[in-house]
Amino acid sequence: MSSPFRIRPASVRDAADLLAIYRPFVEETTVSFEIEVPGLAEFEQRIDTALRGWGWLVAEVDGRPVGYAYGSSHRARDAYRYSVETSAYVREDHRRRGMARALYTQLFTALGDRGFASAYAGVAMPNEASIGFHRGLGFRPIGVFPRVGRKFGAWHDVAWLYRPLGDEAGP
Repeated sequence: MSSPFRIRPASVRDAADLLAIYRPFVEETTVSFEIEVPGLAEFEQRIDTALRGWGWLVAEVDGRPVGYAYGSSHRARDAYRYSVETSAYVREDHRRRGMARALYTQLFTALGDRGFASAYAGVAMPNEASIGFHRGLGFRPIGVFPRVGRKFGAWHDVAWLYRPLGDEAGP
């Protein structure tokens, strides 16, 4: 049986479609702590930066992007260079089909191949579904930053999770 979706590397040309996927997460949820939806040029730059440093994958159905996952900088200091933050977003009408799991699985392989040793994910709380999803992919909870973000007139905690990407000995 063939997969109902295809995963491929992102391109800057995907920016408008990927931004359309991201927009409701900014405007309607605390999944993203952005307050304003970024402009197209900003989103193009984010994709380009991620492609050069970590990786960005797209899931598509019938040639149209419906989800994506990417890596980004965990922290700016040089000692953090083997650590990466990961994020995945899927259009609401395509969730619960294994797409985010498949995106993350391929992303973890690519990040490990690039020499990254540790992946981190931040989850705005409460969000037991996301915590369960990450745990199912080998992440383990490592702590909570209380009242770390303010959105929609309320403070939000963020749970942090960790997953090794390859050889624990490092690069």
